[in-house]
Amino acid sequence: MIAIEPPKAAAAPRGRRAFEYRHTVSFEETNLVGNVYFANHLRWQGRCREMFLREHAPQVLEALNAGLALVTVRVACEYFNEFLAFDQVLIEMRLGHLAQNRVTMLFEYWRLGGGGRELMARGEQQAASMRRAGEKMVAAPFPPQMLEAFRRFSDS
Repeated sequence: MIAIEPPKAAAAPRGRRAFEYRHTVSFEETNLVGNVYFANHLRWQGRCREMFLREHAPQVLEALNAGLALVTVRVACEYFNEFLAFDQVLIEMRLGHLAQNRVTMLFEYWRLGGGGRELMARGEQQAASMRRAGEKMVAAPFPPQMLEAFRRFSDS
C-alpha cells in the first residue's frame, strides 16, 4: 500500500464549520485487492450532500418534486491513502463557493481509529440549480432554505 503525503497548503481554513457524515466501509465497496474502489468516494460525496440537505434544508424535497434539479457539473477527488473494509470514515463537507445558481462543496475524507484521524482524500463537487422548462433545463435560483443552509457552512 502506497500512501501519498496530503498537501499542506490545501487544508481547509481553521475554524471553518463543516457538515459531518459518518460511514463504515463494507466489502461491497472494495475491489479484489481489498481497498475501496475509487468511484465510491464520489458516491459518498453525493450521499453526504443529500444528508446535509435532509438535515439542514428538508423543504428542498418539495422543490425537487416541483421541478427543481440539482445537477452535478463537476466532480473531483484527490486520493492520499486507501480505505479498507470496515474502516470508519468521517466525511467533512464545507462550502467552497456560492454564486448565482452554482455551489461548490469541498470534502475531506478522514479514517477514524485509535483515538485519532488520518486525512485520506479530498474532493470537490460543483452543482447547479436548474429547473425543468418543457424538455429543456434552465438556470434557477437556489431555494431560500438551501441558501441559508449553505451560508451556515461559510466563512462569511
